[in-house]
Amino acid sequence: MSTMSPAPSQVSTTTSPGPIERRYWKKVRGNSGSGRVVVVVGMGSAMRVLSRRVLRIPCLSAKWSLTCCQDWFLLHREWILRPNIVSFPACCHGAGQQQLSNKGRHVVDPDLTNQSEKPSLLRVLGLGMAIAIVVGNVIGSGIFAKPGEIAAAGRTFPLIITAWIVGGVLSFLGALCFAELSAMLPQAGGMYVYLQKAYGRCVGFLQGWSWFLFTKPASLGALSMIFVEHLEAVVGIEISTPGAIGLAVVLISGLALINVIGVLWGGWVQNITTVVKVGFVLFVACLPYLVSFFGEGGFSAELFAQSLPVTEELSSLTGRFAIVLLAVMWAYNGWHGVTPVAEEIRDPGRNIPRALLFGTVILTVLYVSANVAYHSVVPMSEMAEPDNQERVAVLMFDRLLGPRGAMLIALGVMISTFGAINSNMLLGPRVPFAMGRDDPLLKWLGAVNPRFRTPARAIILQGVMGVLMLIGSACLVRWVPSLQGKSMFSILTGYIIFASSLFYMLTVAAVLVLRRKMPSAERPFRCPTLVPFLYLAFYSWFLYNVYRNKPVEANIGILLNLSGLPVFLAGLWWARRRGGES
Repeated sequence: MSTMSPAPSQVSTTTSPGPIERRYWKKVRGNSGSGRVVVVVGMGSAMRVLSRRVLRIPCLSAKWSLTCCQDWFLLHREWILRPNIVSFPACCHGAGQQQLSNKGRHVVDPDLTNQSEKPSLLRVLGLGMAIAIVVGNVIGSGIFAKPGEIAAAGRTFPLIITAWIVGGVLSFLGALCFAELSAMLPQAGGMYVYLQKAYGRCVGFLQGWSWFLFTKPASLGALSMIFVEHLEAVVGIEISTPGAIGLAVVLISGLALINVIGVLWGGWVQNITTVVKVGFVLFVACLPYLVSFFGEGGFSAELFAQSLPVTEELSSLTGRFAIVLLAVMWAYNGWHGVTPVAEEIRDPGRNIPRALLFGTVILTVLYVSANVAYHSVVPMSEMAEPDNQERVAVLMFDRLLGPRGAMLIALGVMISTFGAINSNMLLGPRVPFAMGRDDPLLKWLGAVNPRFRTPARAIILQGVMGVLMLIGSACLVRWVPSLQGKSMFSILTGYIIFASSLFYMLTVAAVLVLRRKMPSAERPFRCPTLVPFLYLAFYSWFLYNVYRNKPVEANIGILLNLSGLPVFLAGLWWARRRGGES
C-alpha cells in the first residue's frame, strides 16, 4: 500500500481540528472499512508531543464514540502505539505519496481492534478529576451536619479541634498506604482488590459486599436526606416525610442515570460541584473574619473557652475522644475514594498517589478552618441542642448575615451533598464491577455496557440499594422504640464508620503483607514502613474505645461485614458444581 507521511508541523494537537483534518477523517474512515484505525499520527517530534498530551478529535458517529460525550474522542498515551502502514489522503500532504519511515505510528483503540473482546473501561480521568473525586467524595454533609453532634460529645473546644486535626492526620497516613497499593494495583475495585491479593478471595469479597450493599447505599440515603432537609429552607415549604423520601429517590435515580450515560459526564459533574464545594467551605471558614473586618460581630475568640458540663456517660476522656473521633471520621470518610476508579485514570502510578495526598491535605485544612469558624460564632451550648445539631452552619450564617444568609448556607449544603451523592454513585459501582469479574454468582455485574462503556448494571443496582436503605431506615425510625426521635441521617451514618474502619485497618496492613508476598512487584510509589504501624496502632485504640462506648453500632457494623459470608460460600459451591459438570 502506498502511503503519505504528514509533516510533523501539520499534526495537530489542538482541540479544534480544521477542515483539512475533517476531510482526512472522512477519508480514513472510508479507507479503513470497519473503522478499526482511530487516528493516524505523524513522525518524530509530533510523536513526542502526543506522548505528553491528550489529543482531542471530533468523533464520526455515535457508534464510534468512546466516551458517549457525543462530540469528542479522548485519545491519550496509555493507548497502544505500534508501527504500521496507513493510507493518508492527498489533502493532508501535497508532496505526493511516500512510505512512512520506521518512526511512523498510528494510534489504535485497543478495545476496538478485536470485536471478540469484551468492552473495557476507558482511562479518561486525569489528575485534576482524580483530586476532584477525592475532595468531592469527602465534602458532603459531614462538615455541615456533624459539628453539633461532635460538640455534644466533646464538651470542650480543645478536644474537638484536636479530634479534627487527628482525623486529618489519620486520613493522610492512610492515604500514604493506599497510594502504594493503588499505584501497584491500578485496577477497578480499590480495597476489594488489595484485600483479595493480600488475604485471599474471602476477605476481599466481604469488603466488596459490605461496601456495595451497606456502606455506599447508606451514604446515598443519608446524603439525599440532608439535601432534601436543606431544600425546605431554600424553597420555604415544609416537606412531609413521604415527600422527602420521594424527592430523595428522584435525586438518587437521576444521578444514577447520569453515571450510566458515561464516566466523563459523572466526572464533569464531580469537577463542577467540587469547585463549588471547596469555594463554599472556604467562604464558611473566612466569613467570621470578613464580618469582623468590615463590620461588627463576627469572630469571637472568647467562645473557644466555653465548655459543657461532663455527664457521667461521658466521664472518660479517652472514651469521649473516641466518640468524637467516630463522628469526625464520618466527615473524612471517603478520602480513599479515587482508588475504585483506578482503571479509568490516566497514568495511575503517578496520578493516584498525588490525588490521594493532595486531596487529604486540602480536606484537613478546610475542615479545621471551618470548625474554628463555627466555634468562633455559635456558642457550644447552642450547638449541642438536639434540634440544632445538624444546623450549626445555618445558625452561624443566620447570626452573621441574617435570614438571607441562612438560605445561602442551605443552598451551599445542597450543592455539597449533591456532589457527594454523585461521587458515591460514580465510585461505588466499580467495586461490584470488579467482584463480578471474579465471582461466578456476580458475573453479570462485571459487564460493561457496550454503548456507554460504564458498569451500568452495577450503577443501577447500587441506586436501588440506596433507595431500599432509605426506606428501611424510615421504617426503623417509625417502628423501633429505641430509635424514635433520632434522625435517619444519624442512624445511617452511625454504623457505617465502624464497619468500614475494620477494612481500613486490614487494607493498611495489606501494605506489609504484600511486601512479603509480592516483593518483586513494581511499586511506583512506596510509603515509609513506619506509617502502617502508626496507623494500625492508633486505629486499634480507636476501635477498642468505640466498641466500649457504642457497642450497638459496633456490633451492627461487624454483622454487616460478616453478612456476605454465606453468599461467598454459596459462590464457591456454585463454582465447584459448575466445574464438576464441565
